[in-house]
Amino acid sequence: MSATIDSDTAWDAFARRDRAFDGRFVVAVRSTHIYCKPSCAARRPRREHVAFLPDAAAAQAAGYRACRRCLPDSVARDRAAVIAAAALLAADAPPPLAALAAGVDYAPHHFHRLFHRLTGVTPAAYARTCRADRVLAALRASDGVTAAIYAAGYGAPSRFYADAARLGMTPQAAAAGGAGETLHWVRLAAPPGPLLLAASARGWSRFAFDEDVDEDGAALRAAFPAATLLRGDAAFRARATARVGRAAAVPADAALPLAIRNIAFRTLLHAQGNPD
Repeated sequence: MSATIDSDTAWDAFARRDRAFDGRFVVAVRSTHIYCKPSCAARRPRREHVAFLPDAAAAQAAGYRACRRCLPDSVARDRAAVIAAAALLAADAPPPLAALAAGVDYAPHHFHRLFHRLTGVTPAAYARTCRADRVLAALRASDGVTAAIYAAGYGAPSRFYADAARLGMTPQAAAAGGAGETLHWVRLAAPPGPLLLAASARGWSRFAFDEDVDEDGAALRAAFPAATLLRGDAAFRARATARVGRAAAVPADAALPLAIRNIAFRTLLHAQGNPD
C-alpha cells in the first residue's frame, strides 16, 4: 500500500467503492483468499478479515488469487492504455475514437468509458484542450491568424475559431499579446497542484499550472504582454473557487501522470463555460 495511504483511509475508500483508489492498493480478504480493487462491487467483508497490500504482486506472493468479478490485475493495463491514448490525443492530428481504441487494443465504446472514468473527461474533450493549447503558441509564432490556423494543425478555420474561444479574447487580440484586454487573475489550490485562473470580460483566458503560478503574475504577463493585469477581487476569487470546486468533484485516477491530470482538470474547468 502507498506510504501516503493509511489503513483507515484505505478502509474508507473500500467501503465507499471509490474508483479513484483503484491501482493505489489492493484489498486482500483472508476469509476467501481473494484480492480485489477498492471499487469491487462484491459485498464487503468484516474489517478484521481484510488486509491492504501495495499491489497485485504482493497479494499473489501472500497466497491470494485475483477476484474474477472486479479483475484487479486489469488496473495497470487500463492505466497504461489511457496514458498511451493521451499521447495520441495530444498529437497534431489526433485519431478518431475507433482508431484510438484500436491503437491501445480496446473496443471503442469500452475504451471511451474507461478513458472518461480514469481522467474525468472524454477523449474528444481531452483532444480539444490539447489542440487549444497550440492556438496561442501558433498565434504568437505565425504571421497572421490564417497562418496560425494551419500552424496549429487545423484543417478548417471553423474548428480553429471554436477552440480560440478559450482565449477569452479574439485571436487577433491574442496574437497582439492581449492588446486592449484587461485580465483579472487569481491563484488557487487544485487537486493536481497550484493553479492560476485568468479571465477577461469576454471569458476565461487561462488555466495554468506549474510555471504560470507565481506570486506576481509574471508568467501571465509573458503570455499576454500587452494586456492590463489586475489581481482578482473577492467576488472574482469566489467565482474561481466555485469553478475549481466543481472540477475537483469529478472522480479521476490520481495515479495517472501529472501532465495528463493537469490537462484533464483544465478540460473540466473549460467545460463549465464563461465566468458567472
